Amino acid sequence: MNRNRSRTAMFLRCLLFISFAAWRTLSASPAVIESVAHDLSYDENQKLTSHYLLYQEGCPLASFTSPRYQTLLAQGEAAQQLFTDDDDSSETCQAVCIGRGTDRSLAHHVMPSMHYKGDGADFRPWFQKNCAQVESCFMNYYDRTNPLQLYWINAQGEKQLHMQIEYGEPKTRCFHTYLGHEFVAETVEGVEVANVIIEYATVLGFGESPPSDDVSAHNFDEEIEYTLREEWKRHNEVSRTFSPLGFKKGQLPRDVFAYMGAFYYNNRHHASREEWKGRGVFVNWWETGVYFIQVPWQMKQMLQIRLLELVEAWAGVKVEQTVMYGLRKYTEGARLLTHVDRRNTHAVSLIVNIAQGNLTEPWPVEVQDHMDRMHEILMEPGDIVYYESAKALHGRNRPMTGPNSYYVNLFTHYRPVEDADDWYKKPNPKGTPEPIMDVDEGCRLVYKGTSVTPDGQLGVVQGIECKDQRLTASRSPTLFQAKSGEDLIEWWRMTDPRNKDKLMSVTDETLHAKVDQLSTMVEKLLEERSSGNKNDEL
Repeated sequence: MNRNRSRTAMFLRCLLFISFAAWRTLSASPAVIESVAHDLSYDENQKLTSHYLLYQEGCPLASFTSPRYQTLLAQGEAAQQLFTDDDDSSETCQAVCIGRGTDRSLAHHVMPSMHYKGDGADFRPWFQKNCAQVESCFMNYYDRTNPLQLYWINAQGEKQLHMQIEYGEPKTRCFHTYLGHEFVAETVEGVEVANVIIEYATVLGFGESPPSDDVSAHNFDEEIEYTLREEWKRHNEVSRTFSPLGFKKGQLPRDVFAYMGAFYYNNRHHASREEWKGRGVFVNWWETGVYFIQVPWQMKQMLQIRLLELVEAWAGVKVEQTVMYGLRKYTEGARLLTHVDRRNTHAVSLIVNIAQGNLTEPWPVEVQDHMDRMHEILMEPGDIVYYESAKALHGRNRPMTGPNSYYVNLFTHYRPVEDADDWYKKPNPKGTPEPIMDVDEGCRLVYKGTSVTPDGQLGVVQGIECKDQRLTASRSPTLFQAKSGEDLIEWWRMTDPRNKDKLMSVTDETLHAKVDQLSTMVEKLLEERSSGNKNDEL
């Protein structure tokens, strides 16, 4: 009996040992994903809820940990999307950092700076610099008189003075820090204003941003008319061109779009009112909210260098970066006055649409070509528009429509390297594409069918056809062509929602014939219904 008990005890000990060994093996196994789109965590807006470090088979990173990153082994489809096949045998390890806020459809597109290739020995310093370290910017909208005191809370919970922040957008302070670091902003009297834990590259204003400018100090009608006359003169002072029409639509590289989209999404609730004092009436800030999100300095430099290659390919010349503005967020009712940009720095430029939502009607950017024919370009998030911004008049005169609608753009500008400030005075160099000038455009409105409008009305869908097919894709259905600054003023007035009755009438006979035909069909249908006819098909 004792011998049997001894054997039973030995058997149980062996079973316990095997179970423990199996548990250790399982617990040491790395967490694995097969799909970036389906195996990571996304929120209700299809954005990543966490930062992720994904590595390939063979990397010694299974035990790597970081407080703000989830570490996962990528296999199957995920590995194929994220990692490249390199001939360099020394680069046996690849890993990528994917940031919180990245859209599900773009999460496998990773910026080169966030892609590690090596033998793994130098991975930790690479990770600290490229993934754990972020650049953040803070603004003081709390105290006009005294600077705010920004303290860093160290590992022992002690406050250390990090910097002082003077009042206003021009005094924005940007700095490098690490994910998880904690900061406290206080007044000089020691009153706590905000406590911030860095969860991503953060841009934040402390306090409430002031109104864009003093409305009572302006006569807007006079200022708008004066500005439009001046803009017409300014655009005629630029003789050099770079492209046939002065603009072209394109797309942002997917990894850049993923990166910038995540930055905006993470900071979307941190937008401040854009300051317009002394900057004119180019955006109707007095009628609607215009907001701004600063882009940290190092992020700006990286993006401008990356986008420079695209601009050079379109412009056909070597260019240098001059200015990149932050993210401007337009809201319902926003209008942009027709204008050109600064001559010395804004030769060729990009409009980048980062995000938009809740629009009930398209909100095209209006660009006038080298013959001042107006074109309308519709943009979706991730689209870009190249344009000769110091010569080609551009704007968005129609107001943006839709309750809680928003439209977020990034603007970046360049000029030719060799000609610097005088580029606009120079003749076109040999090889420059000929501008599309005096051509028989033969553009006319054509009937495309019918559709139901958002308010339930039956409407006619119209399009444009031109003899010169280079104009067909974007020529405005209004066929508007400016001849003077007075025409720009008239266009601003006609697109004012308060002046709908003054909109240009359509004179195309074919379209009118189709409208008459549609009206006859509708009248016939109504007669049939009123007489009890059950045939309701139109």
